[in-house]
Amino acid sequence: MSTQEQNPAKRPATILAGPYGHPFHAIAITIPIGAWVASLVFDIIGLAAADPTPYATGSRVLIAIGLLGSIPAIIFGIHDYLRIPDRTRASSAATIHMGINFLVCGAYLFQFFLRTTTDEIPLAAFVFSIVSLLFLSFSGWLGGKLAYRWGIRVAAESTQGEAFRVPERP
Repeated sequence: MSTQEQNPAKRPATILAGPYGHPFHAIAITIPIGAWVASLVFDIIGLAAADPTPYATGSRVLIAIGLLGSIPAIIFGIHDYLRIPDRTRASSAATIHMGINFLVCGAYLFQFFLRTTTDEIPLAAFVFSIVSLLFLSFSGWLGGKLAYRWGIRVAAESTQGEAFRVPERP
């Protein structure tokens, strides 16, 4: 086994984080991201519609789905975070990534409560939604850097290389 394969950041802390080379965090984040992007689409349609009520309700439900979906994403993300060696560039980026995501979750929780008192699209909530998605985009870029550039919780290159070996013919 190579040194790279022994790197703790490559291995799951627990099987709950996903098997070697297949972290569950990357799967779980699709739920809140998708729900929150869709909520912004509902907001835009609701702001243009004569009757914004169904779109405001849909947006509120999507925000709630995103918040509930963020719980497993956070849990899986923390499992991956705990495998990154301290005082490294990767740990600094991961800390910023995690902090931004907690901020975004808080912003969506705030938006959810702003929306519970009305059947319209509150302008403040709409602005919060745009700003939150901008922060989430930057955080996603950091997450991509952690996975695709630095290989956090990605299989070692020697393992990945198996897919590119041409089998010998007998």
